[in-house]
Amino acid sequence: MKIIPLGAAGGEVTGSAYLVETNSARILVDCGLFQGGHDAEGKNRAPLLKSTGGSLDAVLVTHGHLDHTGRLPLLAQAGYDKPVFATPATVEMAALILRDSAKIQAQDAERRNRKLQEAGDPQVTPLYTPDDAERIIRLFAGVGYGSPAQVAPGIKAIWKEAGHMLGSASIQVLVQEDGKEKRIVFSGDLGPKGAPILRDYEPFREADLVFLESTYGDHDHRPFVDTVKEFIEIVQQAVREGGKIIVPTFAVGRAQLLTILMSWIFRNGKVPPFPVYLDSPMAVEASKIYAHHPELFDDELNQYLKEGSLQNDLRTLRMTVTADQSKTINTQEGPALIMAGAGMCTAGRILYHLKNHLGKPGSHVIIVGYQANGSLGRMLVNGEKSVKIHGEKIAVKATVHTLGGFSAHAGQTDLMHWFEAIARCKPRVALTHGENGPRKALAELVQQKHGIKAILPEIGEGIVV
Repeated sequence: MKIIPLGAAGGEVTGSAYLVETNSARILVDCGLFQGGHDAEGKNRAPLLKSTGGSLDAVLVTHGHLDHTGRLPLLAQAGYDKPVFATPATVEMAALILRDSAKIQAQDAERRNRKLQEAGDPQVTPLYTPDDAERIIRLFAGVGYGSPAQVAPGIKAIWKEAGHMLGSASIQVLVQEDGKEKRIVFSGDLGPKGAPILRDYEPFREADLVFLESTYGDHDHRPFVDTVKEFIEIVQQAVREGGKIIVPTFAVGRAQLLTILMSWIFRNGKVPPFPVYLDSPMAVEASKIYAHHPELFDDELNQYLKEGSLQNDLRTLRMTVTADQSKTINTQEGPALIMAGAGMCTAGRILYHLKNHLGKPGSHVIIVGYQANGSLGRMLVNGEKSVKIHGEKIAVKATVHTLGGFSAHAGQTDLMHWFEAIARCKPRVALTHGENGPRKALAELVQQKHGIKAILPEIGEGIVV
């Protein structure tokens, strides 16, 4: 058996995809989009099925985020027609995310083609179409947590809670080969222990090989309680000054967390209620999916929902769906909090809000999630004095805050805690889904604590099991 990373390796965080080849089957675990950086488009347009060497028997998905699902429509485009297995909540979330991605691909191509036409240059085509997205969505098959599912000849798989986003999972792949069972574990993206809304991750305890994410393998996040305190202070300052708070927000996870947090702030009288805009049609729909799955909430959230009325807390919440509604936000006086995507500031309505407010000294921009190298969000985190948005140079006069404690990714301590449960059986471990600094730091810690020398694979580098 051989496993070949087709993304999220070699220091790359995005584009998660693993080809698993056995004597009797070939499957993919995740099939994500590369995001950020000047070469992301080229990587995404590389012929995926050609690189897998032929047809696939199944695809297994850890969770719905675009960097784990965003290349799936390319499989449909190439004629793939087998199952795509995921938890029921991931099926719903991935469908929402892929439809949105296909729409953005089409809009981006249309905008670029207008400029190319003016210059007399050849037109471009979108990476994939809404029809491609719908074809792959029809292949999704829901699987529950904890029960082995037969996914391909000689291959079973088990999904366990990863605590990263609604429906997220780590996957254990059980392969019958040469009269033996081999166990491969893919951590997927792990969430921090004790984070609000979702249940904590549930580690596996047996494996021959573990693929462990290392996004934050070199440090821990600021404690959540301290992060909430800082967030409240920023909100209070903006209210005093009548300023706008702009939050680039991932539509799934961060948007719901911040909405609940604003409910708590208003319920507890930290500031008088003021307008909160959820300026993301996808975040609005994602919130509805969250409401469908209270069985995935942690005990604390279920108790909070019993103690008061979210509808009353959030009576100033405005969910803006249409483009016209979005445009009116920037004409309103502050204070106000605006949540919009994309979370890495790579596209979407957040660009218009940043364009309108980055140049205003009284504005606050709060970065609440991972920002890939090359993304506008990373430039803001790095303290760039000016940035380009839609080709226009914008001076950064707003105050930019980075609140890592809201991250949906486990920090170093939680990554090691998850791994400790499985490290007792001394598996081989490959560190992926992290820049080189964090994954090398995590590799050193794994060696120091468990005597296991981690593999740091490159994209396309096969690991024989």
